[in-house]
Amino acid sequence: MTWLLTLAFDGTEYCGFQVQPNGRSVAAAFQDALQAVIGRRPDIKGCSRTDAGVHALGFALSFEAELGIPPEKLPLALNTKLPRDIRVLRAERVPDGFHARYAAHTKTYLYRIHNSPIDSPFEERYYCRIPGRLDEGRMQRAAGHFVGRHDFLALCAAHSSAAAHGDTVRTITDCRVERRGDDLAITVTADGYLYNMVRILAGTLCEAGAGRLDPDAVPAILASRDRRRAGPTLPAKGLFLHHVDYGGAAAPGKEQEG
Repeated sequence: MTWLLTLAFDGTEYCGFQVQPNGRSVAAAFQDALQAVIGRRPDIKGCSRTDAGVHALGFALSFEAELGIPPEKLPLALNTKLPRDIRVLRAERVPDGFHARYAAHTKTYLYRIHNSPIDSPFEERYYCRIPGRLDEGRMQRAAGHFVGRHDFLALCAAHSSAAAHGDTVRTITDCRVERRGDDLAITVTADGYLYNMVRILAGTLCEAGAGRLDPDAVPAILASRDRRRAGPTLPAKGLFLHHVDYGGAAAPGKEQEG
């Protein structure tokens, strides 16, 4: 049997999803719970490599195991063994050979900004605070220029394996900025991401919103392929993997946002 599970997690205390030697990972915590429930640790395939401190509202992972547990009961069983900051939302059986990363059609990320001089005592772990007023209209104008198939090397962190191999072309199908009071939500949907791409994109939109960057300069920034011309890399704590769309078609994987 091949299983597809959807997780939500608070990434604050983790070094990312993928198992790493330098700290506790979401994957290790999940495999501990899986072993406690089914008695073994099957290999798990995550839909993305999230970086330290990045959160998820709809992270997908797949694994193969012969289980006698109904899909609707598996999340309940696993959640009794998981730490409080990780939860399985749903489980389903999928065709054999399904891979949560390679089968992904698009992934949507959310970046949250609290546009206020004062922090929230309840949500400070889940946004980047920018005190100076941002113009969401300018940000949306800049966001529109990211939509399409482009070389996104200018939005890629140094030492990326994709950049080293020249694999920096991605397709963004949607990029938008929405304000609710003091909170701004930047959502990006794409077929793949470069390392830190969404955090740099969000930083570039904030430069436009603050009036330090002409929104119509984005095409020239992309054409330059120069990381120095884009905005800053915003903190990981504002970034959420929102959801994954499988679209019924498997495709070769791209390096994912971290």
